[in-house]
Amino acid sequence: MPDAPLLTHVLLLGGRSGVGKTSVGAEASELLQAAGVAHCLIEGDNLDAAYPKAADDPHGTALTEANLRALWQNYAAIGHTRAIYVNTVSVLEAPMVLRALGGGRSTGVLLTGSDAVLAGRLGGREIGSVLQRQLERSATMAAHLQESADPEVKRVNTDGRTVTAIATEALQACGWLPAPA
Repeated sequence: MPDAPLLTHVLLLGGRSGVGKTSVGAEASELLQAAGVAHCLIEGDNLDAAYPKAADDPHGTALTEANLRALWQNYAAIGHTRAIYVNTVSVLEAPMVLRALGGGRSTGVLLTGSDAVLAGRLGGREIGSVLQRQLERSATMAAHLQESADPEVKRVNTDGRTVTAIATEALQACGWLPAPA
């Protein structure tokens, strides 16, 4: 009897600007490497980085899906079955992500944080007139994500926590690292 194909599993890391998605994704990848767990890390914000977008795809959703599908085909060809997908709205787009990956299952982790803490983080990286616009967009997106994300999506507050602790919690949520004894 032939071996059953391995099921793809994707960790969806989402959250508003300044919450630490990119840092947590990178740390999760480091933790998995240290544990010898095969995976790939995909930064979703880059998958639709084109200007202008196609007239029939003004938000770049179809472009994101096509690019994710092409990227995943390369990872799957060398045997990968686990992916960390980092994108602001990833926890809202599980069906699209799984379609691009050819099926499988997902675990959503929504990173959260207080307005005050995230304003400090954004203030450290944004300059000039961009900061106020970014703060407003971040607050609006936080409300949208909190309201729209499925109740099964794990919420992880990032305020006052190390990136290692946050990444560990996210990886434990999907079963890729064991819970502490």
